[in-house]
This record gives sequence, C-alpha cells and structure tokens, in this order.
Amino acid sequence: MNKVPMTVEGADALRTELDDLKKVQRPRIIEAIAEAREHGDLKENAEYHAAREQQSFCEGRIQEIEGKLSNSQVIDVKAIPHTGKVIFGTTVTIVNVETDEEKVYRIVGDDEADVKANKISISSPIARALIGKEEGDIVVVKAPGGEVEYEIDKVEHI
Repeated sequence: MNKVPMTVEGADALRTELDDLKKVQRPRIIEAIAEAREHGDLKENAEYHAAREQQSFCEGRIQEIEGKLSNSQVIDVKAIPHTGKVIFGTTVTIVNVETDEEKVYRIVGDDEADVKANKISISSPIARALIGKEEGDIVVVKAPGGEVEYEIDKVEHI
C-alpha cells in the first residue's frame, strides 16, 4: 500500500483529535447511553437513539483517523537541508507574472489542505507545478480558467 505524505503538524493534529475521541468523547457517549437506558423503553427513547448515533459517528471517526495515521509517511521538512527547491512541506511565495499578485502557500498532505489557511494539497495543480522547481523559476499552472504563469519568489522550510 502506498504511504500518504503528511506534515508533522498534520500528524500531531490527528493524534490530538484521536486522543480526545478515545479519552473524552467515547466515555461521555457511553455514559449518555447508560443514562438513556435507565429511562425504560428503548424503542421510543430519543435520547438513547441520539447517543447511539453519536457513538457510531465517534467510532467511525476513530477508525478513519487510525487508518490515516497508519497509512501516512510523516515528513519533517525542518530536518531536510534547505536547497531552495520546492518540496513537500515547504512554504512557497509565488507572484503572478501578469498581475504581480503575490500568494503564499504551504504544500501539505491531502487531509491537511485548507485553502483559507493557505495550505494546498500536494496533489493540487499548483503544487504539482511547483514541486522540484527553485526560487526564480517561472512555472505554468493549468487552472480551470486557463494557464497562469507564476514566478517562485521565495521557498522556506518553516
């Protein structure tokens, strides 16, 4: 099975969520189910059904996170020597050649991507165009609106 790249921060965030689900949410839900059972008839007990639904969601999320962590390859970009090349985990400042608009992106794993936080997936068109290039290079990104040229202004290992 192929390993999925993930940053150290992304793996830590998943581990924190998993810890919360196992140590806080799961016991709270079990307690809610036990309390709802004490109310009698389970067929018409809305509290019981709601708690069981929460339990199902919680257990599904635990399995999902454990699967992601077991299939991930955690890459610490700070441990990789800085060469000026764009690699997984680096923060890249690019400038649109036509409009001089500057954008800063961090290239992360698929599960960590969040455009609002300027984190783009390694499999996104922009990241695929940038990987392997160096500061000063011009890259052409095939976007839905057509091809856009960017100049790589700065590459950082943050």
